[in-house]
Amino acid sequence: MSNKETYKSICEQNTGIPLFLQYWWMEAVCREWDVAIVYNGDRVSGIWPYAIESKGGVSIRRSAFLTPYSGPHIFFPQDLKESKRDNFEHETITALLDKMPEAKVWHMGLQPGLKQVGLFKAKGFEVQVKQTFLVDLHHGIDTVFAKLNEDYRRNIRKADAELKIADEPQMLGKLYEFQKATLNNKDLQVYYSLEQMQAVFDACKANDSTALWVAKKDAAIQAIVWEVWDDERAYYLAGAKNPAEKDNRAMTALLWHAIKDAMHRDKKIFDFEGSMDPGVEKFFRNFGGTRELYLSILKNDSLLWKMKTLFN
Repeated sequence: MSNKETYKSICEQNTGIPLFLQYWWMEAVCREWDVAIVYNGDRVSGIWPYAIESKGGVSIRRSAFLTPYSGPHIFFPQDLKESKRDNFEHETITALLDKMPEAKVWHMGLQPGLKQVGLFKAKGFEVQVKQTFLVDLHHGIDTVFAKLNEDYRRNIRKADAELKIADEPQMLGKLYEFQKATLNNKDLQVYYSLEQMQAVFDACKANDSTALWVAKKDAAIQAIVWEVWDDERAYYLAGAKNPAEKDNRAMTALLWHAIKDAMHRDKKIFDFEGSMDPGVEKFFRNFGGTRELYLSILKNDSLLWKMKTLFN
């Protein structure tokens, strides 16, 4: 049995594997991929699926498109003492890295909660810190709503009377169109095609892990939010306002709708999936979530790639 076949079986047997590491997710976002698997006795102790990529003869290890978090996932033994968890995690990640083929270039955001900075630096990685905001969904809808910025609460109440929100998967092309228009205004480009986006959406739909929330005023689309989820968390994966419309409440109302949907699905956390952009960061922060830092690991041992990044 190949690594990938073994991994498919592992994912089928372990519901706690994060969405962006799932076998079917990797199949949707990678042309070619493999996985490192390590064991503690006869039990799986760690997994690390990774895309296989090469450009100009340079081997690259980086997160795939629409994949905010990559890296290792640790299966801690149920009887493991709390005092030994850090050592277990350290040893497991070290073993996973040893199993992975060499790559000259790395650029990968890791799962929130993983804090092995010393390990990665010792392995020659540069470590950067990024941030996301997590909304704890255990406290009930009234408590979560009360933590929102007062202006957001007011906008949501007004939007309830003005907007119709529904799950409309056929509008994915519109989301892509709105994203392109928004980024073009900032002299930026969408780094994936509509066909790639559709392939991920279809895989999520096939695995009951997505909703595409569309806000309309009368017949006009105001904004769209793409929500995805795994067994424990829901995520804001992508979204955009209609550049032809001026309703500034739609995105707030849609994200609040996604948070409520995550509650109804008994998820523990709603993850805004982070941003270092000051404007986006402020928008997310006002939903009352907890700021969570996560690591991004980088390495560039390729002179060719250094020259490429220097002139891009």
